[in-house]
Amino acid sequence: MARVAIGETRQFGAVNWLGFWTLYEKECRRFIKVYTQTLLAPMVTTLLYLSIFLLALGGADRMVGGVPYGTFLAPGLMMMAMTQNAFANTSSSIVISKVQGNIVDLLMPPISPAEAVLAMALGGATRGVVVGCAVSAAVLPFVDLPLQSLGQVLFFGFFGSLMLSLLGIVGGIWSEKFDQIAAVTNFIITPAAFLSGTFYSVEALPERWRFVAHLNPFFYMIDGFRSGFIGHADANRMLGAAVMAGLDLALLATAYAMFARGYKLKA
Repeated sequence: MARVAIGETRQFGAVNWLGFWTLYEKECRRFIKVYTQTLLAPMVTTLLYLSIFLLALGGADRMVGGVPYGTFLAPGLMMMAMTQNAFANTSSSIVISKVQGNIVDLLMPPISPAEAVLAMALGGATRGVVVGCAVSAAVLPFVDLPLQSLGQVLFFGFFGSLMLSLLGIVGGIWSEKFDQIAAVTNFIITPAAFLSGTFYSVEALPERWRFVAHLNPFFYMIDGFRSGFIGHADANRMLGAAVMAGLDLALLATAYAMFARGYKLKA
């Protein structure tokens, strides 16, 4: 790394890669440092869901989508853990900075709004992917989890995590206190995740409710990710991929616009 003399202005290229990487690394270090909360907790929660639905509710003998219910259920639970953690990573980072008054540490460095948003979003997506790997390792001893399409698993896993990471940035910028970001989680993220077909196949729903389920973007995320394991999808895979890509672009543009304006970030 080149040294900069005292009083000399450091020159960056079109992209401040040093600043971008530093912010990305900072976001990753945040969740690695508290791994008991960010990695172990989702593993335990997923195993509890599996035990309740497979043992307590008698789902071990059921078949859904042509596969045992445990095989059907596990990918959806993995995706839920990934996306919720991706959202928590970015939203908490911004809200904590605003509440503690050190948001200036994000606004003052010589990085552009695009660099800041992308670094934070990728940090959240990285947490989602790492959580997904940890949860899959936890469920494999208990559930048969085939792999039909690695490409689908990687695509929907990453872009789903990125979508919630970007939504966390938008929600974090909008929120002025923890109650508001908790409201986003409780009234938007959690209902959308639970009504996305995680615990059931939407094909079993009445036609009217099946149509409503297809309006939920979380449905395409869960369905596409699951189909990569079991080879069966309730919706068109290409449509699901298009929905994921379109939402990611829309959220990226929204987060960039809010950050560039300094919306609720600058006094």
